[in-house]
Amino acid sequence: MRLRLVFNLLFVLCLTAAWGMQQYVSYDRPAFYAAMASSNIEEIDAQIAQIKNSTLTEKEAFEGALLMKKSGLVKKPAEKLRLFKNGRSKLEASIARDKENTEYRFLRLIIQEHAPNIVKYRGELENDSQFIRSNFKNLPPVVQQAIIDYTKKSGVLKSSYF
Repeated sequence: MRLRLVFNLLFVLCLTAAWGMQQYVSYDRPAFYAAMASSNIEEIDAQIAQIKNSTLTEKEAFEGALLMKKSGLVKKPAEKLRLFKNGRSKLEASIARDKENTEYRFLRLIIQEHAPNIVKYRGELENDSQFIRSNFKNLPPVVQQAIIDYTKKSGVLKSSYF
């Protein structure tokens, strides 16, 4: 009887662990940043799909940044505006919930630096740049590398800051 109880407990623990691992979908940040740097809509769409299927707490910010990136690549003006507005609301909501998240600020800086003037999305460029420089050392290595790679084409962030 005791052996059966131990076996049942082990079985339940194994099932719970397997279910938990199945629920966790890891996210490949280097692939995300590669999509952010590309001009390939299919690559961006693949990252958006992966984010939607993930359990990331950051998924709204990442999806928002990708939607705004995609808005610059589509042809129809109405779709450009719809994607940009949708992405902007997701990213800004994430930043409002976690104002101290340096990675979110980096995502916003990337978009702001390349956003057309007509969308009026450049107001936090200097603040975000300063915030990123101040908190760079606290970021995970993969995000630090993304920032260093981005400095090669940025007019606001320079590699000499890091």
